Amino acid sequence: QVQLVESGGGLVQAGGSLRLSCAASGRAIKSTTMGWFRQAPGKEREFVAAISWSSVSTSYSDSVKGRFTISRDNAKNTVYLEMHSLKPDDTAVYYCAARPLPVVVTTTQGYAFWGQGTQVTVSS
Repeated sequence: QVQLVESGGGLVQAGGSLRLSCAASGRAIKSTTMGWFRQAPGKEREFVAAISWSSVSTSYSDSVKGRFTISRDNAKNTVYLEMHSLKPDDTAVYYCAARPLPVVVTTTQGYAFWGQGTQVTVSS
């Protein structure tokens, strides 16, 4: 089992930046693929970014590519999502997810463990 706790969300103006963190406990995350997803009101949960256990492989949705950066510190059992040039369309609850397999995937079904989410609101 892996427990995930997100932090770092908040209210920011368009064009601003935020850094989300996801602290994992229960087992070391060094052998897991980690991902970030988001869900806006009335919409399905969508993929944002993912990173392999070694950080060699990353994947981003087209909507955040070039603005968001995913990274991880296995020694701290923590995954990060740096978000820049934020837009109102980025407003959502952001979820951290863990996948105990080495291949990076972009579907919600591919992740076994989920955090409770952190709210990100971008004002125009």
